[in-house]
Amino acid sequence: MDSAASERLFSYGTLQDAAVQLATFGRRLDGLPDELPGYRLEQLAIRDAQVVATSGAAHHPIAIRSDDAADRVRGMVFRLTPQELAQADAYEVDDYRRVAVTLASGLQAWMYVRAE
Repeated sequence: MDSAASERLFSYGTLQDAAVQLATFGRRLDGLPDELPGYRLEQLAIRDAQVVATSGAAHHPIAIRSDDAADRVRGMVFRLTPQELAQADAYEVDDYRRVAVTLASGLQAWMYVRAE
């Protein structure tokens, strides 16, 4: 792993896909499974042709706060450089916004949720 990888990103969707990682970061990411309580997933129609071409999917999952601790989003925690985090921001469409969260493991990470 790159020694400059100082950011954590919790991914529950297409950023877990090897092809998306290669297209977005130029490398495959190593991650650890984790989950986030109090959120649920819905499907979002993606209108950005480049993102659809990269992911191969016209609908992506999107996390929404539910405030029900029984709801959980499962995903992977990846270590990224600050530059790679900016590349992830560029990949995500405007329907998503990046927020800081505390995962079930206690780790602090960035995560993309529905922009309100």
